[in-house]
Amino acid sequence: MDVVLIQSEIPPFYCIYSCKRAARFLPFRSAFLTPTPPRTKTQQAARLGTLLAGMACSHLAAASSPAAACTTLRARATSPVAGFARLPATLHPESGGLALRGRRAVTPVVVAAETAAAAPVADRDGTPAAVKQPIIVIDNYDSFTYNLCQYMGELGLNFEVYRNDELTIEEVKRMKPRGILISPGPGEPQDSGISLQTVLELGPTIPIFGVCMGLQCIGEAFGGKIIRVPSGVMHGKSSPVYYDEVLGKSIFEGLSNPFTAARYHSLVIEEESFPHDELEVTAWTEDGLVMAARHKKYTHIQGVQFHPESIITPEGKRIILNFARYVEEFEKQTSEGK
Repeated sequence: MDVVLIQSEIPPFYCIYSCKRAARFLPFRSAFLTPTPPRTKTQQAARLGTLLAGMACSHLAAASSPAAACTTLRARATSPVAGFARLPATLHPESGGLALRGRRAVTPVVVAAETAAAAPVADRDGTPAAVKQPIIVIDNYDSFTYNLCQYMGELGLNFEVYRNDELTIEEVKRMKPRGILISPGPGEPQDSGISLQTVLELGPTIPIFGVCMGLQCIGEAFGGKIIRVPSGVMHGKSSPVYYDEVLGKSIFEGLSNPFTAARYHSLVIEEESFPHDELEVTAWTEDGLVMAARHKKYTHIQGVQFHPESIITPEGKRIILNFARYVEEFEKQTSEGK
């Protein structure tokens, strides 16, 4: 197996994968791709160990043992420079090994890394968020997914990441997640695996936050029409975004109005056919494009068209924090029978 190292621009994360399959998963926003030349199996194994060690040193794992470090592939980021292994694999806490599907486990070389852990989000009942049921992240095959995960990890949230074709709705239901985050992704909502179905079937009972394609899934699920951005493709551009301050508690609480947001999209929910009977627009651009929306009845279903996880959205982390607080508030209201 040849190994490659992929580094994303905004912010960095690390990814190792087979050269033969890297093209399928390589984010077009990645800064560079450095393939390795053909090696013997011994050289390949040594190279993989080196990369795993480097990832651990980059704060992939913050623990005193491999078992503690390898809690799960779908694990929290624990520092501002945390890395994520994009592998078809599962990490096994009991053995401290990383088992490639259909291959034997590879034991990480480095067992400890120095980290600067972020203060975790605590729930109103005093239980740390990290020991609660996880927030499920549906990855629509987009590199930005792991930037979102990094923010969630820095906030101390427990979450698990699954590709949009890796689970069924029934499997998600059995997990009883605290919340669901639907990631950005290429293509249209119809290309997003279980994302659309997740909004329709789980939205009424579980807080859902959609980013970019995630918002488009919410729009289409409730009758909206997804169209090309009239002004053209918006990739790596920033815009001032305005939001409705009379909404009460919202994901924009505490942000500047307007605030600067990163945009990486060519599609948007059409303004003329917007399903106002089901959804309400909560944020927009100067030219009137829908930048955020939420459900009128189930206000815990909400999404944004821009990318809060991008460095071009300076206040974006606050939005993820507000989503976490939405989850906490929803749990409180549910437990009180409201």
